[in-house]
Amino acid sequence: MRNYFLNLGCVMLALSSMSAYAEVLGKDGIPAAIIDQLYKKHPNALDISAEQKKHFGQDLYEVFFKEKEGDSKQVELYRPDGRFYINGAMTETSKTSNVMPSAGYDSLNAAFKNYDIKEMVLVTNPNGLGEEYDLTVNASGVDWSVSIDRTGNIYFKEQK
Repeated sequence: MRNYFLNLGCVMLALSSMSAYAEVLGKDGIPAAIIDQLYKKHPNALDISAEQKKHFGQDLYEVFFKEKEGDSKQVELYRPDGRFYINGAMTETSKTSNVMPSAGYDSLNAAFKNYDIKEMVLVTNPNGLGEEYDLTVNASGVDWSVSIDRTGNIYFKEQK
């Protein structure tokens, strides 16, 4: 019985320590250093939101915004201390596009029976070769945050 409670306690600690990277943060939830840098580059930024992500081994904030009403969304990635990392590129979301390697689509087909890609962001490595993909996938009415590496492997998948 003691082992049961010990194991249950360990599981609870492990679950509570997991980071919630798929959580969409409003402007108030984004670190002030990032907001300051964003407004220096884009003084008229509107509809600001962000998600915590991990790309190329670094913790980053993927910041979405518009320059003015009616514009399309733009994406920039920042380090937690506010330093700019790289621009993200909103890309085509069609399952037949060649933006992502075919192995990425194969991985999505294996992970989700029936899905639609609602949003895809291409993140290139500013320090060398490589790219990764952040997707918002809808499968059976549930939205998922999915990250895929350049070889097409899913390395992050969490329900939004």
